[in-house]
Amino acid sequence: MSPVSSQSPDANVPSGASTPDGGGIHRLFNLDTTLADAVNKALPQTQCARCGYPNCRSYAEAIAWSHEAINRCPPGGAEGIERLAALTGQSATPLNPDNGTEGPRMRAVIDETWCIGCTLCIQACPVDCIVGAPKQMHTVMADHCTGCALCVAPCPVDCISLENDSDIRTGWQAWSPEQALKARERYELRADRLARNQREHEALLATVAP
Repeated sequence: MSPVSSQSPDANVPSGASTPDGGGIHRLFNLDTTLADAVNKALPQTQCARCGYPNCRSYAEAIAWSHEAINRCPPGGAEGIERLAALTGQSATPLNPDNGTEGPRMRAVIDETWCIGCTLCIQACPVDCIVGAPKQMHTVMADHCTGCALCVAPCPVDCISLENDSDIRTGWQAWSPEQALKARERYELRADRLARNQREHEALLATVAP
């Protein structure tokens, strides 16, 4: 597979520029074929932040535009590194141990007998897979959990554990493209909701400001 162009969609392209074949700027820099988009689609979309970036998209953009190393994604494992190497032209190097180790896909489980309904895990979940209400029992929607573990640390009563959800399968052998797509869609929907809530909150504050 030939490496995809690493230019950002509008890099070094004057307004109104056209491709040699007469197409417009959007044909030349179609978002589906930029390196950042291609890399993002090649990541498992667990949104775990173990790569050191806040989400998979940010890591993809760092790879595409800042030549970040491609060996920082434990959920993707060795196969994920090979996929990124094919896209970027970088060498496939072993997973950086500072970012973690390759392992089976995990699933968060809440011990509902100890849950106090604080909602901190709900706020931490990047794919909105935990449901519940304040001071009410919470539960994890297992089919949507990416095993990111971001819900574990905020729990004040230590009632969240991670269970092996893929037996001996690790990396991309434990995670299908369909699951990755679903996780990315859920993450983007959550991000859109949070941004909308923030805008509405700011607009409300503006109406009551002195």
